[in-house]
Amino acid sequence: MLDHMFRRRALVYYDNAGGVLHVSGHASQEEQKLLLNLVRPRYFIPVHGEYRQLFRHAALAHQVGTVSGEILLLEDGHPIEFTEDGAYRREPVAAGRVCVDSGSLEAIEEVVIRDRQHLAEDGIVVPIIAIDKHTGKMESRPEMVTRGFLPTENNTELLASAREVIIRTIEQSNSEEKTDWGVIKEKIRVDLKRYLNKQTSKRPLILPVILEV
Repeated sequence: MLDHMFRRRALVYYDNAGGVLHVSGHASQEEQKLLLNLVRPRYFIPVHGEYRQLFRHAALAHQVGTVSGEILLLEDGHPIEFTEDGAYRREPVAAGRVCVDSGSLEAIEEVVIRDRQHLAEDGIVVPIIAIDKHTGKMESRPEMVTRGFLPTENNTELLASAREVIIRTIEQSNSEEKTDWGVIKEKIRVDLKRYLNKQTSKRPLILPVILEV
């Protein structure tokens, strides 16, 4: 933007960091006092700015003394209902940013955003274990699928050790745990998470998959 202005022979003043010098577009205190004296409102609600700025604006209105009713200092999510009888504070409501998925108008829940951040930072590890549904014994060594965790050429030895962790977890489980897929998945996830974090200082999302054979 600055370059375009200079190309049009405009003289632009800006700071050494490259950012445009900030000039406030807000009214001064004297202008705020003038407006309060002209309007002489029944209710006054300062808006726009941080809480400290809202507080100072409300204090200024109190100092001027032209508000005949109430000065209401509010934050985001604090609704006011105006009726013929006056203005009333209501119960706070949810307010803030709403993330929307690309290509749809559906809001994304916080847990989904957290999972995506987790995946972006440390990747995902999917251990795949084939287990006999009757005996609870493994039919083959676990397979490990990773995405965004570590480069393939650097994690061969690590994944081999991770397979041993899974085997040891299953072998040390009792017969009841071995036939309860929910329990055995959680045990694998916890043990594998602890091992990978100790070895790499990363916390990938771990999703164990059990194939019944």
